[in-house]
Amino acid sequence: MKQRIAALLIACLMAPAFSASPPSTDERMRRVQDGLVPAVLVKGESPAMPSLTQRMTELKVPGVSIAVIHKGRIDWAKGFGVTSTGGPPVTADTLFQAASISKPVFALAVLHLVDEGKLKLDANVNDYLKDWKVPDNEFTAEKKVTLRGILSHSAGLTVHGFPGYASNAPVPTTLQILNGTAPANNPAIRVDIAPGTRFRYSGGGYVVAQQLLSDVTGVPLPKLMRDTVLEPLGMSRSTFEQPLPAARAAEVAQPYENGKAVEGGPHIYPEMAPAGLWTTPTDLARYALGVQAALAGKSKVISAATARAMVTPVFDNHGIGPATGGWTARKFFTHGGSNEGYRCLLVAYEDGEGAVVMTSSDSGGQILGEMMRTIAHVYQWPDFAPSTRTLAKVKPELLDRYIGAYQLNDGSSYLVRRDGDRLVGHVFGRPPAALFPSSEVELFARDVDVVVSFTLDDKGAVTAIQHRLNGRERNGPRAEESKSRQLIAFLEQTAQRIKDQKPHPGSDPALRKLVADIAIGKPDYESMSSGLAEITRQQLTALQQQLSDLGALKTLTFVRALPDGGDEFDADFAKGGLRLGILLNDEGRIERAWLRPK
Repeated sequence: MKQRIAALLIACLMAPAFSASPPSTDERMRRVQDGLVPAVLVKGESPAMPSLTQRMTELKVPGVSIAVIHKGRIDWAKGFGVTSTGGPPVTADTLFQAASISKPVFALAVLHLVDEGKLKLDANVNDYLKDWKVPDNEFTAEKKVTLRGILSHSAGLTVHGFPGYASNAPVPTTLQILNGTAPANNPAIRVDIAPGTRFRYSGGGYVVAQQLLSDVTGVPLPKLMRDTVLEPLGMSRSTFEQPLPAARAAEVAQPYENGKAVEGGPHIYPEMAPAGLWTTPTDLARYALGVQAALAGKSKVISAATARAMVTPVFDNHGIGPATGGWTARKFFTHGGSNEGYRCLLVAYEDGEGAVVMTSSDSGGQILGEMMRTIAHVYQWPDFAPSTRTLAKVKPELLDRYIGAYQLNDGSSYLVRRDGDRLVGHVFGRPPAALFPSSEVELFARDVDVVVSFTLDDKGAVTAIQHRLNGRERNGPRAEESKSRQLIAFLEQTAQRIKDQKPHPGSDPALRKLVADIAIGKPDYESMSSGLAEITRQQLTALQQQLSDLGALKTLTFVRALPDGGDEFDADFAKGGLRLGILLNDEGRIERAWLRPK
């Protein structure tokens, strides 16, 4: 998930002004839509707080829809923007693709069948599968794939996510998706990690569960979901039908990528369990309320014991369907979603609070975080809300001693350098953030919730750093001086490139080679970061097909240098065009690469 959730923001709310009575629903809604709060509030300062509609215009997001849960009921739901350029307005009833939020909703159907005694969470899924079996190999010799593992992304199965199919493209069967055979655009779904040993997000696993439910019940998934989950929870506008029936086309917020409508409209997702739900924020709020009711023993869908198991982490704070979280005793369950031209996020506390935000654009991901942060601020959630910092006066010479590189314990490097009259810091591959002192040994950023604290020896020399981003803590020693100089020089060159809008000299040849290698199905994985190599392996079939269909690369034209140091190019092929991007690290390896429509 690119389909995974937005990182948590430490709660440190500024208390709202005292009033004789609590704000009304209309007042809460007005505060949410009229002033999006920044990631960090600085005491004594009045921050810029743009409205939702302003941010939609800036980010080219045509449509947004929101539902907020308060005190165990839907407090309000409202649409913003339009369903398409020049089209009718988005309303609370407008349909969006839920993308990966389909997964926790689908998981309820599996758990319903578990409660009925028709399935066991820890049984070998091959005991239930009929038309297809998970192929056994050395990884399944001791532990088998189970539904608990699949729904918590710990079954060791491949295929992170699915790109869907254009409206005029052939659509594969479930068996073709499982086997990775044409016209499926994904590789075969297989086990390549011992089941039950670690978390790895796998939409492919949910397709296995989709096939399993078909084999066990003999009922088409859209009908099974309607009968066991959607109707009982009052999700009357929702459906897992793929494609959406033509009679409902007028209800849809059309998808946009890079400010342009997705050609042919919404993609089709035969991978219904991991990505196929059509819904509204109101209906997803009803799903959340249904889980909250189940936890209290007041649901006919699943029992209280099963609901509790669902929101209990298995690996990496991921439960059986939703992810889980909460810095305090107040726990929440959550999931995000990313389909072609859609971005969405659900957060629901077990005690009856929560919100759902859905957008009809790839750039809607930025709005998701800003909206959840603002809702958390207005409704006084203990998580996601902006942090509050105090600006201190510190002599510049004391701050300069922090300039250098630090090796964090997750393998990344954090750089602090001077940019004019200020310090900036960043992890490679992210835009730099200006740093401000809150004390002589602690700096903070304003645009993101970053706090860095330094350890000094008895002579005042800096020896180590503690880096906290959205509450996630990493630590590490100061790097050797030669390494610091190398990394800082690279980042200064990158900053100058961004200012001058010039590409990295290695971007063009590296991108041409990457395209050529993928087109013939032989990427050079040694030239990539480990993360990019794993994603490329999983998506190679789809990427190779897409590039092969476009034919030979004719021209590659530099477009812009991005704030994180990556470069974007317009690529013209014999049969079409794409926008391609690449980010090279200080050693010339490909840290990230991406493609999207022009």
